[in-house]
Amino acid sequence: MSEITRLSLSQARDRLQAGELSSKELTEEMIAAVTAARPLNAFITETPERALEMAQASDARRAAGEEVGVLEGLPIAIKDLFCTQGVLTTAGSHILDGFHPTYESTVTANLWRAGAVMLGKTNLDEFAMGSSNMTSYYGNVINPWRRRDDDTPLVPGGSSGGSAAAVAARCAFGATGTDTGGSIRQPGAFAGIVGMKPTYGRCSRWGVVAFASSLDQAGPMTRTVRDAAIMLEAMAGYDPKDSTSVNRPVPSYEAAMTGDIRGLKVGIPKEYRVEGMPEAIEALWHQGMEWLKAAGAQPVDISLPHTKYALPTYYIVAPAEASSNLARYDGVRYGLRVPADSLDEMYEMTRGEGFGAEVKRRVLIGTYVLSAGYYDAYYNKARRVRTLIAQDFAKAFEEVDVILTPTAPSAAFGMGEKMDDPVAMYLNDVFTVPASLAGLPGISVPGGLSPEGLPLGLQLITGAFEEEKLFRAAGVLETAAGFEALPKFLAGE
Repeated sequence: MSEITRLSLSQARDRLQAGELSSKELTEEMIAAVTAARPLNAFITETPERALEMAQASDARRAAGEEVGVLEGLPIAIKDLFCTQGVLTTAGSHILDGFHPTYESTVTANLWRAGAVMLGKTNLDEFAMGSSNMTSYYGNVINPWRRRDDDTPLVPGGSSGGSAAAVAARCAFGATGTDTGGSIRQPGAFAGIVGMKPTYGRCSRWGVVAFASSLDQAGPMTRTVRDAAIMLEAMAGYDPKDSTSVNRPVPSYEAAMTGDIRGLKVGIPKEYRVEGMPEAIEALWHQGMEWLKAAGAQPVDISLPHTKYALPTYYIVAPAEASSNLARYDGVRYGLRVPADSLDEMYEMTRGEGFGAEVKRRVLIGTYVLSAGYYDAYYNKARRVRTLIAQDFAKAFEEVDVILTPTAPSAAFGMGEKMDDPVAMYLNDVFTVPASLAGLPGISVPGGLSPEGLPLGLQLITGAFEEEKLFRAAGVLETAAGFEALPKFLAGE
C-alpha cells in the first residue's frame, strides 16, 4: 500500500486542491492498487484507460482555472448495478451477458459532473440479492480481513461486497453501493468501512438495475464519515426521470459535521437485543452509547415494537417487487438468449440458465405471494405491517434525535458457512431491514474489533432527510472509536 493509497478521499481532495498531487498521479496509483487486489475479485470490469482519460481531463480543467466539482479528480469504483454508458453492466448475473448500456444512470452522471474518475465496476450478489457476495455469476468476493491466526477466507457482506472490499483494500477512495435491506451498511460493517444509506428518494434510482423498487436506494461507501458526506453531496439530487425522487435541495453534508452533539437524544431500542448476539457486539453497542454520552448526548430507552416482524415483512415485499422487476429479462431485447424451438421455450431456457439459485428462489417466493389466492394473506398484510414499522420510528423520533444500534448480528463469517441455510443468511439483515422498510437514512461506522480481530460496526438512524444530523453524530462516534486497524491483506500477512 503506497502513501497515496493510504489517504482518505477528503485528504486526497485537499492535496489536489493544494497542487501537491495531480489526478493522473492519484489514478495511476489506484489502478496499480486495483491490479494488486485482483485476488479479492472485487471488480467485474476494470476501466483503467477510461480512468486515465478522465483524470487527465480533470487536471486540464484545474490547470485552466475552471470551476471544479466536489469530487474533482478523485478515483472511485461503481457497483455493477449502475448503468454506465458503453461499459459492461451485469448486475452480477449471467442473464445480462454483453449488456453495454447506451445511457448513464443519474447517480453516476452526477458523479462524473462532480469530477469523479471511474476505476471500474465492482462485483455484487446477483441482482443485489444476498448478504455475502457469494451469489454473483462472476464468482465470490473475498473480504480483505482475516480472523486472527486463521486464514479462512471470509465473506465481505452483500450485496455491495465488491464495493466494500475495494474501499477496505485501499484500491478506491470511495465506491457506490445500493441498499435494499442493508446492502451498504452490512458489508460496511464486515469490511471495516463506512457505509451510508440515504433517505429513500434522496438519490435517483434511474439507471440502477432494479431489485425492489420501493426499497432500493443508492449511497456511498467510504473510509471515513467525512468522505461519505462529500460523496453523497455529489450523488444526491432531484431527478424528474425518477417518480420517487424527492425535489428538495442538497445541503453541504460535510459542513454539517461540526462535532457538536451536546443535548442530542440518542434512542436505544430494546428490541435490537436479539438472542444469541455475541457479547462483543453487545459490549460495543454499550461502548458506543458511552462515547456519545461523553460528547454531551443523552441516552433514551425506546421501543420499536414491530421490529420482530421486519424480516418476514421484508422477505415478502422485496421478492414480490423483484418478481415483477425481473420479468423484463426474457432474452428478447438484450443480454443472454438461449435458442429454442418456440418463444415460450426460449423464455424458459434463457431465464433458467441466466438466473442463479438465489434469484430463482426470490422470484418464486415473490410470484407466490402475489398470486390470486395469497395476495391479501401475504403481500397486503406485509404492506400493512410495513406501515406499522414506519409508525414505530415516527413515534420514536418524537422523543429522540437519532437511534443507535449494532449494524450486524455477527462479524464477517467464513465462505460457505451459512450458504446451506437461506434463513440464516437472511438473519444477517435483522438490524438493517427496519430502517429500509421505513425509508429512513442509516449509517454504519466501524467501532472496534471482535475477539477474532474482525471489524464490528455501529449503526445510527435518523428521521427522513435528516442526513445532516446523521453525519454530525456519526462523525463524533467515529472520532471516539478511533478505528485505524487495517486488514491482513494490506499488511501483507
